[in-house]
Amino acid sequence: MSGVKRFEVLSRQPVFGGMVFGKDGRVGAYELLSGRAHCEIDPDAPLNRGIVNLTRAPRAANGRVQYSVDFHVYKPVDLSRGNGWLFYEYLNRGTQRGIVRINNAPVVALPSTPDDIGNGFLMHEGYAIVWTAWQGNVEPGGGRMLAQFPVATENGQPITGTGWEEFVLDAPDSIRGAIVQEIDGERTVMTLSYPAASTEPARATLTARQRESDARTPAPGIEWRFLDRNTIEVRRLPHCKLDRGAIFEFIYEAQDPVVMGLGYASVRDVMAFLKYESHDSEGTPNPLWPEDAAPRSRALGFGLSQSGRVLRDFIHQGFNETLDSRIVFDAAVPIISGSRRAWVNAAFSQPGRYSRQHEDHSYPGDQFPFAYQTLTDPISGNTDGILARAEASNTVPKIMQMDTDSEAWSARASLVATDCEGRDLPGHPDVRLYLTTGIAHGDYPLPKSKVTRHATNPLTYGAILRALVVAMREWVDEDIAPPPSAFPSHADGTWWTRDRFDERFEATTGIDSPRVINELHLLDHSQVPPRPGPRYPVFVPAVDSDGNGSAGVRHPFVQAPLGTHAGWAPRAEGFAPGGLYSVYGSYIPFARNGVRPADIENDRRPAFEARYANTDAWRSALLAAAASLVEQRFMLADDAARLAAELDCANDIFHII
Repeated sequence: MSGVKRFEVLSRQPVFGGMVFGKDGRVGAYELLSGRAHCEIDPDAPLNRGIVNLTRAPRAANGRVQYSVDFHVYKPVDLSRGNGWLFYEYLNRGTQRGIVRINNAPVVALPSTPDDIGNGFLMHEGYAIVWTAWQGNVEPGGGRMLAQFPVATENGQPITGTGWEEFVLDAPDSIRGAIVQEIDGERTVMTLSYPAASTEPARATLTARQRESDARTPAPGIEWRFLDRNTIEVRRLPHCKLDRGAIFEFIYEAQDPVVMGLGYASVRDVMAFLKYESHDSEGTPNPLWPEDAAPRSRALGFGLSQSGRVLRDFIHQGFNETLDSRIVFDAAVPIISGSRRAWVNAAFSQPGRYSRQHEDHSYPGDQFPFAYQTLTDPISGNTDGILARAEASNTVPKIMQMDTDSEAWSARASLVATDCEGRDLPGHPDVRLYLTTGIAHGDYPLPKSKVTRHATNPLTYGAILRALVVAMREWVDEDIAPPPSAFPSHADGTWWTRDRFDERFEATTGIDSPRVINELHLLDHSQVPPRPGPRYPVFVPAVDSDGNGSAGVRHPFVQAPLGTHAGWAPRAEGFAPGGLYSVYGSYIPFARNGVRPADIENDRRPAFEARYANTDAWRSALLAAAASLVEQRFMLADDAARLAAELDCANDIFHII
């Protein structure tokens, strides 16, 4: 029933050096299963009719569309010693991020050693961890997992449509990855997302603009040409006056759309097989089926950033219902997604792209609905909600959405908790919202060139996320209510307009406010670039006199700060100043021992010595903050103990937890 024709295990091997997990070794050792799931799908089935271009995909003799996806499964060698849960992580552009963020582990595509899994939290908890490829345009290499999806045609002829590309020279990795290559100071080569239907220059346009709000015009000193149907070369001549933060936009006639919506169907169907079926349709045993034949009852869907947006969209589009009307994910934890969804199930979609204040600002994937509740949007005139289809099919998962300050500034997170006129929404009984204030989207290292005014924000949310994962399992398994939502609201005065933030922040800290936010307009995507309509109200979290967030879940280093931790990063001179740099954050330390931060001319924040009698006093305040979070169930006791044990000897105190 699931659509998995053959679940092909190509390798099975012990991992993590035979390390034994769980309290008193109760979980035991882990093994890794790798292979490929061969699937087929009926385009005429009611739950598949919303998959764009599926009816135009090639069909097998039985009338079904066939495709395949890579998989990796980490499981206890003795499955009965696990916790009975499948932990499914939506991959981020073909690679995992869950072990990285939840386990505080290094970035490794396929963990195999004890060092690769950080503190081992997910394994100590006993999860069977499942990864499957779902994105149909991932570049091979680097350990990335691949999906083989068909190209749609019309009566055997190529389908064409509008291709829409964008890149910024100062941040190719954060925007387009390996498919943008700067050859030298003059030439940049970009691989197109879809092949061009024609290489005639007259059928394509390249514009360049310094800021997102500037007019799209051919820029003096910019030349371009097709190298072939898949590649263009852009040249910046010496008299070009645009700096390295300029936005290049290429619009052309594209060809051969991949049926990208199969990514959602593949997750639904593979998870339905692993959760509910003992064998695939060819008789191959399900490697996660318990030996006592009792069906596995629980699955948690996890998504981070891109994959968090995808998880929200997966639920919104009705894919949490299996083909035989059962629930896919009992629990869903989308994090750092904000109010966005994803640009996946569409012709010529590009799932890796997403809107920011400066980069890819108008790309699809961030229009109504934003909240989990079903609402009527007076701006678009539509009525919908993220959970509308799941409520209709009785497949609503328990949901914990966790965001950071960056999602308020760059992903309009306020719209998850307000209606489209900016008013507080009542809570949904199956949803909890958490804002980890003072933390950025990620503690990413900055590019070699100084593209931002300040240092990057080093704080991470791993400790808070681990506590939420524990609370989620207790919520589903034992009906123990999780911590209440901890999100800003108008009721308590912790949603501010950006103008109010600018005034308060600058007056109390002496630091320049970013003065921009990733605003949102109703967009007409029937044309490229889209036509903007009315603006949605978007708010940012309130801050204290140090510029640190005062709402949500406050990290110990925000409650006992050594500086200002922000979820925004203003661009520096030479890199489109006046805009925000992607989804990065900023860290501006307090003055200490008479040394003030060099990039702040009028620092009004008290120095370290004016706040704490000495280092021991600061240490006590920090550990008291951690203890308070443990009491509120936003931190595990083990993490608070680790912070206390390692604080005096760690080379990097911000990454202990």
